[in-house]
Amino acid sequence: MTGSRRPTLASPQGPRSPRTGRRPWRGLPVVAAAAGALLVTGCGAAPGASEDSRPPVTVMTFAPEKTQATNMPGMPAMAVAYARWVNARGGVDGHPLKVITCNERNTAQGAAACAMRAVREKAAAVVGSYSQHADAFLPPLEDAGIPFIGGFGISEAEFSSYLSYPVNGGQPALLAGHGVQLADACERVALVRPDSATGDQLPELLNAGLAGAGNRTVDVLAPEDATDYTRAAARARETAGAGTGTGTGTGTNAPGSARDTGEEARPGCVTAALGERTETFFDSFRRLPDEGPRVKVSSVLSSVGQSLIDRTGGREGPFEGAFITGWYPDSGDARWAAMKGVIADHAFADNRIDPADSGVQTTWIAYTALAAVIESLDTDEVTPHKISRALDRGVRVTTGGLTPELRWEHQDMLGIPDFPRIVNSRVTFQVVRDGRLVAQREGFVDITETLAGAVSR
Repeated sequence: MTGSRRPTLASPQGPRSPRTGRRPWRGLPVVAAAAGALLVTGCGAAPGASEDSRPPVTVMTFAPEKTQATNMPGMPAMAVAYARWVNARGGVDGHPLKVITCNERNTAQGAAACAMRAVREKAAAVVGSYSQHADAFLPPLEDAGIPFIGGFGISEAEFSSYLSYPVNGGQPALLAGHGVQLADACERVALVRPDSATGDQLPELLNAGLAGAGNRTVDVLAPEDATDYTRAAARARETAGAGTGTGTGTGTNAPGSARDTGEEARPGCVTAALGERTETFFDSFRRLPDEGPRVKVSSVLSSVGQSLIDRTGGREGPFEGAFITGWYPDSGDARWAAMKGVIADHAFADNRIDPADSGVQTTWIAYTALAAVIESLDTDEVTPHKISRALDRGVRVTTGGLTPELRWEHQDMLGIPDFPRIVNSRVTFQVVRDGRLVAQREGFVDITETLAGAVSR
């Protein structure tokens, strides 16, 4: 098969193609086309594919599942649902999408095993995946020339590998942005973070954002897989509340403090970035005796989402009023309508997929990028080299406003030391009101300069 370009999922109905003689398929409504255009489906045969379909494109999505630490089962589940959706519509540019999923097990060995399986299965790309162990999975992918598109951004190497194409600023952007969000809202900040190599970079990132208000965080180390965080919770509340007065309801400053001026004192803030164990931490935090300094809680969307807020009591739970920093618009934003429609129609009540989960959202955006690349190639043979070359040469990816326009050409890199592959350093500020995670500030906040400051300190 050569020459005839397939209709895209975003194509409006119009005149017949001069090459195929057919009208382009109308696709989904405008919101769906904008937010998730050009995608493919299925983990095998494409039910919507015709006899003249182009060869399938094999890709992999991996993430940890059923571990004692962080688990992200919604990411591979979203990949499978996405594939069902696009394959039912003829694939991406005529190519059925074959998705292989792999349990990364939250170990270096597991991450390496998934990468080597991607090589054996001749995957054209690894898409929308999660792992803390980039040093284990990137070398096999680089040796085989397989691009890594839209990782979760939890490991530093994702922002330095020449074959990594991130769709967000990862954990670095969240922590630096969170510092900006908290700088004017909190008197003191205590950061509870993993006692691990990944956790070691978090304090300086948060401090870079806090620096504008002359603040610095108090670093509280905690085990990544603990079942109780009472000791860390008590220390965090004590240190965050020091100097802000006592009593959880009054917020009164001690006489002679810097804010002893009759105005209401800013609270201390306790922020936790423990991944899945953040829920365990805040469970321990809310069980502390109802006494001591006035503090508020906060976190980032890689650790706290709407489902966690719901499980812990909603408006009556510990997250009411919490400050949250994310990469994307809040989950109630209309720009997520297309993704939610795909989940409803093609996930078959798979309860692993939470549309408010930042991992699920990242996988959706990563597959949007993949589809845009495949469409741009217009070829029967989609290879890892062709995908990476197209990305390097500036393929434009629009996501219906879920991110700014994404491109990975050299001049699109933001030039941030230690994170040279970041092309999108924008974050969103959110807050929990009446049990719902909503926008605290409309639009995106660009924290490029804050990130650059973090690595130059």
